[in-house]
Amino acid sequence: MARRLPRHVYHLAEAANWPSIQRYGLLPAQVLVDRSGIKGRERAHLLGEQRKRHVVLAGGYELRDQRPMPPEALARCLVGMTPADWYRLINAHVYFWPDHARLNRQRTACGVRPQVVLVVDAESLVARYGSRTVLTPINSGHARRRPAVRGAATFVPYEAWLADGWASEAAALQQKTRSSSHRPAELAVEGPILDMTRYLVRVVELAGDRPFVPA
Repeated sequence: MARRLPRHVYHLAEAANWPSIQRYGLLPAQVLVDRSGIKGRERAHLLGEQRKRHVVLAGGYELRDQRPMPPEALARCLVGMTPADWYRLINAHVYFWPDHARLNRQRTACGVRPQVVLVVDAESLVARYGSRTVLTPINSGHARRRPAVRGAATFVPYEAWLADGWASEAAALQQKTRSSSHRPAELAVEGPILDMTRYLVRVVELAGDRPFVPA
């Protein structure tokens, strides 16, 4: 079965971060923390522990809370990793939603803080960053209620997904292989996307609790 990404994928960003995205690119939390000069215990806390609150860093960068990922819940569903490992893995990537309905659920979780939606050409993005691109079958940032089993293998390399779907995830986590029709929940890129504006189709500003409506 031929596997293809949708034409567009979507990134939801804090409106306060949009000027820095335009200037420096789309940066994962790890890079934002480092750019802010945070070191030692505070850095370890921000990147290796649950962020229970929205955080504003030096320079005005904003990091969202990680309330849907309590360590107690993660400890019950992780394979071969600790919660600290998972937080560090999450914080090393930037994320895109292939489905705008999932984006709107995240938008609701952001309350009334102004947001911007980056509508991105998926083909050109993976043409440039395919070696750093992974796909996940679940919302990796959510572990409440009945959290799905997860581990490093949840982040399936793009080329492996094209070739074998979710087979590598199933083998590593000792789970039943997902159906070939199971769509990616997320597309993620490890590290920064310094030339993010090259892949933009459009930018949509969302004020208040306004949802995103694709064109």
